Amino acid sequence: MYLCKVIKNEIMDSIVAKQPFNAAQMLVLRSFASVKAEKDREELTSLYLDFLQKKLEEATDKWWEENEMNDEKIEEILNSHYRTPYK
Repeated sequence: MYLCKVIKNEIMDSIVAKQPFNAAQMLVLRSFASVKAEKDREELTSLYLDFLQKKLEEATDKWWEENEMNDEKIEEILNSHYRTPYK
């Protein structure tokens, strides 16, 4: 069992040498690589998607506040036509 972990780490390290991943990417790769059961993979995927959803909501809220968005501006955007005029 120990030998399998060593070999797996060597393979992961060789992948990193060919494609430089940052620390967060390596954490995700190693986390998913260590999962054996389908139920655990689904749970890990759910946690990861929850994290991404939270970050997206934070970015959206920040953009909304920075651009002083309101219902009026949204309606204006929805009713705007930004098409390129063709000659």
